[in-house]
Amino acid sequence: MARSMNVLALIRDEHRYVFLYDDASLDEVLSRLSASAADPELEFTWYDAAVLSQRVRRMAQELEQAEQTPIEDWPFAA
Repeated sequence: MARSMNVLALIRDEHRYVFLYDDASLDEVLSRLSASAADPELEFTWYDAAVLSQRVRRMAQELEQAEQTPIEDWPFAA
């Protein structure tokens, strides 16, 4: 199976925060979100980290559910 990349982005005013990660790197991206929030030189807040962490976890759950759904149950399956 091909390895896919996930893109997580936050754009606020002139600030752009983009995190790229694969499905095997969930712990790493969650750690990076925390590190970014703790960095006083960034305008990335703990609230931002919490919201994006929630999005990462939700996307991982959706992927897990999709992988468990048999193809014949998908809409438009041939």
